[in-house]
Amino acid sequence: MAAQLPSLEVPLFPLNTVLYPGGQLQLRIFEPRYLDLVRECTRTGSSFGICLILEGSEVGAPARPAAVGTLASITDFGHRADGLLGIATEGGQRFRVLRTRVRSDGLLRGDVELWPTEGAQQVPVEFALLPTILERLIETMGPQWRAAPRSSYDDAGWVGFRLAELLPLAGEEQQQLLEMTDPLQRLAVLRDILPRFQKG
Repeated sequence: MAAQLPSLEVPLFPLNTVLYPGGQLQLRIFEPRYLDLVRECTRTGSSFGICLILEGSEVGAPARPAAVGTLASITDFGHRADGLLGIATEGGQRFRVLRTRVRSDGLLRGDVELWPTEGAQQVPVEFALLPTILERLIETMGPQWRAAPRSSYDDAGWVGFRLAELLPLAGEEQQQLLEMTDPLQRLAVLRDILPRFQKG
């Protein structure tokens, strides 16, 4: 019998984007339910879950989230120039939502099953072009990764997740890449997607 995966209860933040493990995301917080979420997480040092929105919107009535998301830890916060609260988050483990409920203030909470962290795998020679393309993308679009150690570019999981977040992919494509559990399969899909973005 397969070992049961660890589970926990977390507040959920449905968004129109996907957060990947190790990824960084800046968020503007203004709705009371999400201000409460930030207060709870900073007070207890806990994480919250970010899930892609399948139906609905980021504001107003609770949206329907994708079943697989990523834990987010708050790494920094402060008031932005527009007076709103801004937070910086970092992606942790992925999870599958088992069940959700909506609190009276509209905040979605979920019982989630944590996925194991992907182990490091060397980028195989047939995907050798992908780290080079990623390096170029980081130069122009991903300044937060410019100081990444060279060894990161040898890790199939890191390369795949960074390409997935920097390429202009549709939400369902981002979600598909998040849900893959094999880093080499993820690289294969990205390799097949890349010609779409190459200038003719």
